[in-house]
Amino acid sequence: MLGESVSVAGDWFYLSFVENNGMAFGLEFGGEFGKLFLSLFRIGVVGAMAWYLFKAAKKKSLHPGLVWSFSFIVAGAIGNIIDSAFYGIIFNDSFGQVASFMPEEGGYGTFLHGYVVDMFYFPIIESHFPDWMPFWGGESFTFFSPVFNVADASITAGAGVFLLFQKHFFKEEGKKVEEIAEEQ
Repeated sequence: MLGESVSVAGDWFYLSFVENNGMAFGLEFGGEFGKLFLSLFRIGVVGAMAWYLFKAAKKKSLHPGLVWSFSFIVAGAIGNIIDSAFYGIIFNDSFGQVASFMPEEGGYGTFLHGYVVDMFYFPIIESHFPDWMPFWGGESFTFFSPVFNVADASITAGAGVFLLFQKHFFKEEGKKVEEIAEEQ
């Protein structure tokens, strides 16, 4: 049921059933139109990135690492789009019950208005701030509290690889620009 957790590895890895109405790690735009905007925005970005990858791959002009990182982002976004598009249509709500697949009365949402299911929870450190600390002294905290899914991990990994290695991915293009500038 919604909110249930099962320990997989002690106190630091759980499978938790969470329905996320927004983006990765629970971020969201408000209201019904916010969800629709987010879904249409995802589709637009995925379409643009896929088109760019397709065109560049035909020219063989992209660094393979850039292709891989963008592919991870696109794949994760497609996974979340599929969840958002169809999950609300094929399942009823999970509040206080186990959701039914293809219920007679229909699902809880319409096309592009479904939740995204998140399930991985890694509360790596659960502790308290020291009492002497301003503002948060004595309060409890959990290091890495978001619940996420495979698609979120794919998007995060792709974006992380892109950010870490972007200079390497675009090194050849930078050299070409410098060579053109030197010729002039």
